[in-house]
Amino acid sequence: MANDWMNIPWLDGRVLILAFIVWVILLKRWEKNGTLDRWNAGRALGFILMIRTQKGRKILDNLARPKSAWRAYGELSLWVCRGAMFLVLILVLLTFVIAIISPPKEPPKASELVAIPGLNPVIPLGWGAMAFIISLVIHEYGHGLQARAHGMRVRSFGLLLLGPLPLGAFAEPEGDELMKAPSRERQRLFAAGPATNIFAAFLCLLLLGAIATQFSPAVAGVHPQSMVSESGADEAGLQPYDSILSMNGTPTPSLRTFSEVMATFSPEQNVSMLIKRAESGEQETLNVTLSNKYQHYVELGWNKDELEAGGIEPESAFLGVVGLSEATNGIDRLAGPFDPDWNGNVFSRILYSPFHMLTVLITPFEYSGVSIHPLEEAKLSTDGALGTETLLFMVNLMFWLVWVNILLGFTNLIPMVPFDGGHMFRDMVHDGLSKLSRLGERVKLWGGWHPMKIEHAAGKATAYSSLAILFMLLFSILIPYLL
Repeated sequence: MANDWMNIPWLDGRVLILAFIVWVILLKRWEKNGTLDRWNAGRALGFILMIRTQKGRKILDNLARPKSAWRAYGELSLWVCRGAMFLVLILVLLTFVIAIISPPKEPPKASELVAIPGLNPVIPLGWGAMAFIISLVIHEYGHGLQARAHGMRVRSFGLLLLGPLPLGAFAEPEGDELMKAPSRERQRLFAAGPATNIFAAFLCLLLLGAIATQFSPAVAGVHPQSMVSESGADEAGLQPYDSILSMNGTPTPSLRTFSEVMATFSPEQNVSMLIKRAESGEQETLNVTLSNKYQHYVELGWNKDELEAGGIEPESAFLGVVGLSEATNGIDRLAGPFDPDWNGNVFSRILYSPFHMLTVLITPFEYSGVSIHPLEEAKLSTDGALGTETLLFMVNLMFWLVWVNILLGFTNLIPMVPFDGGHMFRDMVHDGLSKLSRLGERVKLWGGWHPMKIEHAAGKATAYSSLAILFMLLFSILIPYLL
């Protein structure tokens, strides 16, 4: 499978902790004896090595030459990030409220609390590291392009390292020029990084949809994801992801044909079902006794209106499968609204895209760190020149780029310092207080506030809000350990 070589087994947690401690000690020693100064390097967050370089500035200058276009991009980024920052704040508040009302009974493992590829069980080392490096470069170049578009110099580029693992790159603008820049320009610069990640995620999602058009079913049948206990399928020995090729000799290559065939059967009828085992690939014939679908859903608590809406009649036959899907389900699920078989117009595709991105974030948790279940990957084929393995590699790369760019973009929009969202929030508060001061002076309610007073108030508001958000985040994470 295309996943195999990238899903490197993550190391024992104790080894990683020991290696991390050794790395921090080395960094402190190098900082003390002047080694970092000789390398033109420094430390970030105490454990990340920042190696600075002057190379790459000419490339950045060339890319930023259409300054008016990049300023317009910065303005678009600002509005996108303001909306996204509001959603992030709502999500933080909802998480905090839910943690108070209904705290989780089982605390998460320590490895699940850090988004480190290979250490977090749902982020594979290979795919995760590759996607994080690319996404961080995208993020920092977004900042750098906005800095140059607004005439601010970029002092240096750099590489971020955690031991031998590269975490990404950074663009370091001149601090004095950044602080002296107009508030609007500074906000565009802070917004450009997260917005570029969000736009990159959307672009990768489009590419994922384009790649999905190249796949076709390798198996002409439908497959269930699980079975109803003690149902006909369960008792006959059908297993998850086994392909149902035919029922009583009638082929079932799609959900539509399967439904049509099942409509010809009745409860308690014994049928012959030809399947292809997902694990071995061998074909086998199972004898299945169908049950009553109507009675099954009545026992689950469905009322008459719900049964009628679902098209379930008193004599409907029931095989007893859950999550029945076609062979291309794995790639169709990832492509979402950009899948070639999506039922909807261009407007509905765009409207549904943000919601689909949320389902993308959940995918690694549902499938234990992979984008497509390996048994569903085996049901895909292509007649294209690139071949199935190459296309599956591209699918996984696009998926993890979508996943990491969304994670990186929205995390940086948490309205607390030192995230980009915190810096944006501070400037937004400063601008709001300045406008309020001018309004009061204009209507002669008060004589206006001194700029230093506004500066001080904005800083205090940002500090207090950052502490409040930090408390809510820590409370939501730690409450299971405290109960």
